[in-house]
Amino acid sequence: MRGAILARKLDGIPLLVEQLRSDDRGMFQIALSTAREISSADVDKALAAELDRATPDRAALMIAVMADRPETVDLPVILKAAGPGPLQVRLAALTALGRIGNESCLSSLLDAALDSEADVAQAAQTALGELPGEGVNNDVLARLPNAQGDMYRLLIEVIGQRRIEAVAALLKALDHADSSVRAAALTSLGSTVTPKSLNVLITQVVTPKRADDGPVALQALKTASIRMPDREVCATELAAALDRSSATTKDSLLEILSEVGGSKALQTVGAAAKSDDPQLQDTGSRLLGKWSSEDAAPVLLDLAKTAPSDKYHVRAIKGYISLARRFATMPEPQRLEICQNALDVARNPADKQLVLDVLKLYPSVASLKLAIKASQIPELKEDATQTALAIAPKIKGNAKEVREVLSKAGLDKGN
Repeated sequence: MRGAILARKLDGIPLLVEQLRSDDRGMFQIALSTAREISSADVDKALAAELDRATPDRAALMIAVMADRPETVDLPVILKAAGPGPLQVRLAALTALGRIGNESCLSSLLDAALDSEADVAQAAQTALGELPGEGVNNDVLARLPNAQGDMYRLLIEVIGQRRIEAVAALLKALDHADSSVRAAALTSLGSTVTPKSLNVLITQVVTPKRADDGPVALQALKTASIRMPDREVCATELAAALDRSSATTKDSLLEILSEVGGSKALQTVGAAAKSDDPQLQDTGSRLLGKWSSEDAAPVLLDLAKTAPSDKYHVRAIKGYISLARRFATMPEPQRLEICQNALDVARNPADKQLVLDVLKLYPSVASLKLAIKASQIPELKEDATQTALAIAPKIKGNAKEVREVLSKAGLDKGN
């Protein structure tokens, strides 16, 4: 059927329409796929004419085909389908508008985003975030000063979705009496604020005008901080805010710093872990223990050596060992250095056992030698010996050297 339609070129459109009306689901699907292959606007007119007579499920599929034809699509037809009517059809049309619409669709999408039907509102809001068109952002900003109620809140949300820079307008919204408007403004600031305006969100977290805005402001600051292009500059601003923050806010800022990462963040969290403040010690050591880069190794080792309590020592040494376990691309000398240091510094046999697990995970002649060396530690003798015997057969290409190492250690029985 596809070949017959295509062979007739424009004269094949009536045959295409016939298949769109067919009771045979297979013929209908062939018609949909074939419609995508014919570039003429006459196909769009045919699809548009069939929408009203098609069942909702078929109409929705036809709209998807129309959206796949952006050069010739009949946009007013899609806009009409997004209005009152079967839910399935509306959702398909709204999704299509997010792909092939333009600024002329903005009013309709804004109205749909405030629809009482939750699925329609969600589909429209998603489309608003994706809507093409150079004039869309300017139109959104132009509507904001005169908007009221739910429309005002919605426009603020769209500013965040579309990453429109509008710090002044969003700051004004932070004084609004409606908490949902303030929350929308904070969230959009998190998505749009530039590095030079990051302090706006820091201020909202450190000295919020309303306590109930705090959690949203904190999430906004986290969102903004993670996407900053220069994490060192960002971390410096966050670290500077610690001294003027409450105890709870300090914990929150340290959490954000751990997400930002980098040398300044690591330095700041490390200093907190070694401070005289028990709460900062607790937060800092916990965050260091799950640090996401190898750069934390010296900081964790230092904390493991100097931690005043066993609780913080254990956190530090486990975090230190986990670096050797988690990063498969870590150079072997660095991994073995971490393992050796951990064996030297760990206070508890259970933590030293973790080193043996790392050695088994990355078998080599060097890790075999370290496991044998670890067997000289009385509390590890049996487990380290078993670790060495487990590593040996996994080493490829060095059979002779492996035998020599095992023989020298008296472990060559049966090998």
